[in-house]
Amino acid sequence: MAAPKDLHKMTPKELGQLFPIIIQEHSEEWTVLYEIEKKLIKNLFAQLDIVNIDHIGSTAIPGIKAKPTIDILLQIAEQINIQKVEDIFKSLGYQLTKQPDNPPPHMTFIKGYTNKGFKGQAYHVHIRYKGDWDEIRFRDYLINHKEIAKEYEALKLELASKYRNDREAYTDSKSEWIEKINKMTRK
Repeated sequence: MAAPKDLHKMTPKELGQLFPIIIQEHSEEWTVLYEIEKKLIKNLFAQLDIVNIDHIGSTAIPGIKAKPTIDILLQIAEQINIQKVEDIFKSLGYQLTKQPDNPPPHMTFIKGYTNKGFKGQAYHVHIRYKGDWDEIRFRDYLINHKEIAKEYEALKLELASKYRNDREAYTDSKSEWIEKINKMTRK
């Protein structure tokens, strides 16, 4: 029997089969899991290395269904050694995924993914330098506009049904709606 393929060598189709889009009822546990992971991360960095750390994504929006992945935005100081960032996240069981289309330093760390499927809680830590990020304004807008949050939930449910095994199509199909909200929040 062949050894399981490395995640980074899998095609988007293979990844979609291994990690289908599953939307769940909102769970208060998501906030608790975020706080635990935030503490783990903060304890391994010097205080001056971290500018801010935020719970973002749908699990940060009370009352809406979401994929049970905890998204974290970690803003780091520009002077930090990037190898140090990689080493710290590796020590916490994260895998680096280079994100050349994202803002510098072009890094996201993921945990909870194996070449056999999900294992434990899934986390995505998006690494950015200090900035005014859409993800935070988007989260806050949906928290403060519950009817818009429910629209987003309905869109996610529709797309999850349509693109259950195509993570890229699911994400791409939400982009226009998300950008419409982001434009409103930038004013």
